[in-house]
Amino acid sequence: MPGSDVVDLGDGDFGVLNYAYALEQLEAAFYAKVVDSPYAGITDAEKAILTDIRDHEIVHREFFKAALGNKAIKGLTPNFDAIDFSSKAAVLGAAKLFEDTGVAAYNGAGKLIKNPEYLLLAGKIVSVEARHAAVIRDLINPKSADFAGDDIVDMNGFDKAVAPGDILSAVKVYVRETINGAHVGQ
Repeated sequence: MPGSDVVDLGDGDFGVLNYAYALEQLEAAFYAKVVDSPYAGITDAEKAILTDIRDHEIVHREFFKAALGNKAIKGLTPNFDAIDFSSKAAVLGAAKLFEDTGVAAYNGAGKLIKNPEYLLLAGKIVSVEARHAAVIRDLINPKSADFAGDDIVDMNGFDKAVAPGDILSAVKVYVRETINGAHVGQ
């Protein structure tokens, strides 16, 4: 059956990089679809923001693809059937899920990275993902404190750090392939 194969992320730092690459593929594909077929009533400001996010996600995806070289996983097949791209609430709700999940994924994978250069690059990317999360939250509820993510930031001011297995379970509905991350970080 097409698209039903298993994609193994690998192990060690390359497994972690493939994990990030998989998530960036998903985000880049999502925002490309959003920008290519905007939801009803999208404003010029919203389209500009979503276009900027798309462009960042494409850069992140291409960065990981190049960094991994022949160790990169194949291009994944997104499955966005559950998202109504004509609805602002549905698109921004999905964007919130992707961005919050992305930040938690990078935070959870940071401790698995052995090469300090890769850790530095992951830190630079997660800060951009956090900016995306904040602006999406502001688009959902403008001029509120929601941008700060108080529902996901703990009482010490720290964002969630979620293990790769839990992130992959959360996003599996959006990918046609099965992603095996069992050896990420080992």
